[in-house]
Amino acid sequence: MGQDIRKKLMQDTDDERDIMLIGKIYKSFEALEETLGKLQLEEPLFITYMAKKSFADTVFSQIKHNNEKAQVQRLIN
Repeated sequence: MGQDIRKKLMQDTDDERDIMLIGKIYKSFEALEETLGKLQLEEPLFITYMAKKSFADTVFSQIKHNNEKAQVQRLIN
C-alpha cells in the first residue's frame, strides 16, 4: 500500500514538472513570435507559428491518450 502512495506522489511530481516545462516552451514560442513580428520577418514568423501549433497539438494528443489509458486502467482494476 505504501509503495502505491509513493508511486502516485512521484507521478504527481513528474506531472507538475512536465506542466512547468510545457508552459516554458509555449512562452518561448510566444516570445519568439512577438520578436519576429516586430522585426517583420514573415516567413520565420509563420514557421514559428506552425511549430507552436504542432507542439500544442502533440501535447493535447498525448494528454488525451494518457487520459484514455488511465480510464482503461481504472476499469481493469
